[in-house]
Amino acid sequence: MAVVVMTGGTAGLGLVAAERIRAEPGVRLVVGGRSGGVLPLDLSSFASVRDFAQAVEQAIGSGQIDVLVLNAGIQTATNEGRTAEGFEANFGVNHLGHYLLLRLLLPKLAPDATVVITASDTHDPKANSLAAPRELDIAALAHPPVAGKFLAGFRAYSASKLCNILTARALAAAEPKLRVIAYNPGFTPGTALQRDWPWWARLSGFFAALVRPIARLATVEQAGDALADLALGRATPPAGQLYASMDKRRLTWPDPAELARRDDLAQQLWDESAWMVGLTSPE
Repeated sequence: MAVVVMTGGTAGLGLVAAERIRAEPGVRLVVGGRSGGVLPLDLSSFASVRDFAQAVEQAIGSGQIDVLVLNAGIQTATNEGRTAEGFEANFGVNHLGHYLLLRLLLPKLAPDATVVITASDTHDPKANSLAAPRELDIAALAHPPVAGKFLAGFRAYSASKLCNILTARALAAAEPKLRVIAYNPGFTPGTALQRDWPWWARLSGFFAALVRPIARLATVEQAGDALADLALGRATPPAGQLYASMDKRRLTWPDPAELARRDDLAQQLWDESAWMVGLTSPE
């Protein structure tokens, strides 16, 4: 019985993926979330993340985790929100919460386990000239000046997605036997990710849904199916690649942005995140 542990499996493309994974013969799925009859998990609280990790260990006993899918995420309208520990919400939930969970569950991963982290092409200036990060200032991402403007929230989200890819890169370097994938589902109208946006910004999703057939944007079902394929090993990365991206409803393996390919930044983020979540002491 293969064990799959997943966050973000109760809505949107994550729910589609979870249903497919759950229906796979010989697979046991363990999902964490804030609702939906799953193991309780609030990624904005390190205490909740630790409780969930303990619950997973109790649930699987002496077994190992064959697949870890870190799919949950938020996209806030501003950067005013803060986690229980005081970190900016996008950075704290999308990156730090998942980073802590990954580190806590790492000893339970099978030697050849698959780890999939949902990222976004908004990290790339080529896809997001308005708000993609041009540098990695970890301290500023963790504790930015509060700005009650939509663009500040979008920038915080885009930077957190850069952190997801860099985390995947650092993990792949540290644990070369693991199959590590950062997955960009692309702009997928119909998910709840933009629920906190102002009404005028949410119109982009409405118009995107109208032009979806022409632009060949992925549906929620297609993006979720791709995530399930990556988790179940039906889609595997070419040698030397870890960034999977939906492009015109097809799963492709392009290079991420230049910042996301830098090993020094990946290691710096890994180390600084460790003391932010309390795994190490600051030097």
